[in-house]
Amino acid sequence: MSDIQEPLKTVIQILHDSHKGFSDIGEHLKDQQARSFFLQEASTRHTFERELKTAVGAHEDVGGTVAGPVHRAWGDLKANLGGGDHTLLATAEQGEDAAKKAYEEALKSDKLPGNVRELLIRQQGHIRQAHDRVRMMRDAKAA
Repeated sequence: MSDIQEPLKTVIQILHDSHKGFSDIGEHLKDQQARSFFLQEASTRHTFERELKTAVGAHEDVGGTVAGPVHRAWGDLKANLGGGDHTLLATAEQGEDAAKKAYEEALKSDKLPGNVRELLIRQQGHIRQAHDRVRMMRDAKAA
């Protein structure tokens, strides 16, 4: 993986983390509509990770970020302490902020092959929409 630019590696790691994070949080959500969205989004993030790894020729497992397991553990702790859907959705939005930033950083590179840039742009659009949906769900639970 050392021949792949660091920002791309970060995006792959964030996708790995968000796949696991959406799945974990989805399992704790009480709202069935939010749960369904989170479990579907977990699958989408897994697909995005595979697509990007294929596009950049990453054959070995990249794994997630160092902070990913800590963030998921924090979300689990909040759920176990009875934090409720609003707290879980707020935790998810923090993860989505990191995903948006990772895509923005990767797209700043002028060394991206055209197919990788197009893939990142397509995925970034979805990531932004998912972020906004998570934020709207969080805000709805605050009311």
